[in-house]
Amino acid sequence: MASSIIESPVADSVDQLIADQEKVFLARQPRSTEMIARAREHLAGGATSNWQIAQPQAVWMSHGAGSKVYDVDGTEYVDMHGGYGASIAGHAHPAIVEAVSRQVRRGTHFAQPTEDAIWIAGELSRRFDLPLWRFANSGTEATMDAVHLARSVTGRDLIIKVEGCYHGHHDSVEVSVLPEADEVGPRDHPTGVPGNSGIPAAIRDLVVVVPFNDPDAVARALSEHRGQVAAMIVEPVMMNAGIIPPADGYLAAIRDLLHDQGALLIYDEVKTGFTTGPGGVTAISGVVPDMLCLAKALGGGISVAAIGGSTHVMSAIADGRYEQVGTFNGNPLAMAATRATLAEVLTADAYRRMDALATRLRNAVDATIADYGYGWHVVSVGAKGCVTFKSEPVREFRDFLQIDDRLGHLHWLMQHNGGVFLPPWGKVEQWLLSVQHDEADVDRFAANFARLATAVAG
Repeated sequence: MASSIIESPVADSVDQLIADQEKVFLARQPRSTEMIARAREHLAGGATSNWQIAQPQAVWMSHGAGSKVYDVDGTEYVDMHGGYGASIAGHAHPAIVEAVSRQVRRGTHFAQPTEDAIWIAGELSRRFDLPLWRFANSGTEATMDAVHLARSVTGRDLIIKVEGCYHGHHDSVEVSVLPEADEVGPRDHPTGVPGNSGIPAAIRDLVVVVPFNDPDAVARALSEHRGQVAAMIVEPVMMNAGIIPPADGYLAAIRDLLHDQGALLIYDEVKTGFTTGPGGVTAISGVVPDMLCLAKALGGGISVAAIGGSTHVMSAIADGRYEQVGTFNGNPLAMAATRATLAEVLTADAYRRMDALATRLRNAVDATIADYGYGWHVVSVGAKGCVTFKSEPVREFRDFLQIDDRLGHLHWLMQHNGGVFLPPWGKVEQWLLSVQHDEADVDRFAANFARLATAVAG
């Protein structure tokens, strides 16, 4: 069983710090409080997604511009939430505004392909070294199609999935997403824990759960289910438990193990695609999967997704063995935004600027951690980064379970009250830089983090 011991350098006084910061948080947002009360009449839970319901309350937004967002009370924030990784272009980027505005005047929906789709597919092929592509509307749809396609091509039913990875909210992958320490079972045979209510046991039985960064576990799963595994789906840099990079050789090792047994490798680069670099982790690692799922940053803030694959795999779509469908697949607005994002926003110069800002931010946070001797550490890759409130590196999900989540929540509150908007549940993921951030933006984050360190020190 995973240990339930939580590593934390702080005393229970952190609970009082959280209570104090939550009071400040609520005092700043009277209109959000009002809107939540109104919303509960007709919006289930008072929000449009459970992920928008934070503690002590959801933040209702008015608008965004550049690197900033503004809540309904008129308060300005440096946006490092980034829509869970979607807003790498920032807000109202001129190239995307122009592209979408132009297309709106030409038509918003045809359920037929437009020329932009050809250019985008070619550009994705160039960046990710996979020849054939299809489009969808969300990361969930992309991973759903990839799993279905793997089963179609191989004629097998089982999927290997990494413990603690999130791949969307369709049945096939809603297993062991964020299980509790008392649910996970033995490390060599993790328990498949339902990631939500409504996931049938029959579906869970089709998922074999393994730890991240453990090729031996993959080899064992393939051996124990010989000839039954269609594919393994994995985030090549794990992003649902802070940020966990792959160990040297891990990605190549699991690819070879899968191929030796006639199974396929699926990369979920919904979070890492474009945020880690122009060709995602695929280009950085040089290990090309059989299928690749993209979404979030792909559309510069507009909902779009893509599935790429080898000729062998994607031929099942081309010859009709698998029907990859969707009324809004390749929607002209989404295609216009995506082309602008790839051609005019995510340029080589933009990546150089984001890399420089990421280095500046990491150095400042590292310096504060060193000053206070906490043993925390920063993990970052490309435009995404987080503080891991733990002295030892996190190599897989069970290491992540050891972290005191109160520290992440306190950090989120203090950044918010200090004018930086981050994803809630700061233990999980923390910041995204965009092409429109500047040095003053990252310096504000660093100053807020220094205040956190001082407060925790007492």
